[in-house]
Amino acid sequence: MLETVALLLVSLVMITKGADWFVESAVTISEKSGIPKIIIGATIVSFATTAPEFTVSAMAAYLNHVEMTVGNAVGSAICNIGLVLGGVIVIKAIPVELHGFTRKSGFMLGSALLLFAVSYDGVVSSFDGILLLLVFIGFLYYNYRLQSAVFDGNEEFREKVPLSQLKKDILLFIAGALLVVIGSRILVDAGITIAEWLGVPEMIIALTLVALGTSLPELITAVSATLKGHQDISIGNILGANTMDIALILGASSQIRPLTILPQSLNYDFPFMIALMIILIIFGITGKKLERWEGAIILGVYFGYVAGLFTLFN
Repeated sequence: MLETVALLLVSLVMITKGADWFVESAVTISEKSGIPKIIIGATIVSFATTAPEFTVSAMAAYLNHVEMTVGNAVGSAICNIGLVLGGVIVIKAIPVELHGFTRKSGFMLGSALLLFAVSYDGVVSSFDGILLLLVFIGFLYYNYRLQSAVFDGNEEFREKVPLSQLKKDILLFIAGALLVVIGSRILVDAGITIAEWLGVPEMIIALTLVALGTSLPELITAVSATLKGHQDISIGNILGANTMDIALILGASSQIRPLTILPQSLNYDFPFMIALMIILIIFGITGKKLERWEGAIILGVYFGYVAGLFTLFN
């Protein structure tokens, strides 16, 4: 058991560090190759920030552990709002830019409601997944248009550099991707072993321990931004990450194999996820900032959700 716990910790380090290398090298390669920032920001970086969740859920689907696929994606969305964002708001109030907040939160809530709708028959089919992926494509297009407006068409194209000057960045990119993939495989296996050893359902481990592990990049980013006085960055990152957790990750994973949805997800996990999103949106649009007491409520709802998981479904 100690060996399994050690492997779990090692896998989390691999995933976190690998994702960091992946993002850093992807941006460097893109910039040196002359691709505009607006393209980089709307595609490569957006995907890279959710690489841990994506690879863990896709790996779990490939290994036919679809409960972990769904649990990790949904659990990450719940963790991002309830624990990460709730905790950050408790530390310091977050100002809200209403225009961007309403649209990004709209994509997030829309993807969650669509997931609930297509899951009502107990399975997310390949066709259902395509519908989710269309939401993700719409989200990417929105980000592209938003950044295009910011740069006002004046984005500078960099002079392309020879491939030989990109060798270090390409190696770092490959190393980062491999760390994330291998770490994800170890995390899935360790999570399954721990669930069996503790006698806890695989879904609960996925919704809590695995989801928290794959949300570490968002957690670290949010805490770091808050300590540096840039906590307003956190909310945009998390709204985007949640949209991708649901629309991209579950949409893509359902192309590997159909995702069976447990009654627990329909009756408990999905409603809690949607409720947290609605609470966040209401708090965000009713004032110019998310107050610390509102963060405390969000955090409290999250801990209530986790307590209910172990009380009702263990």
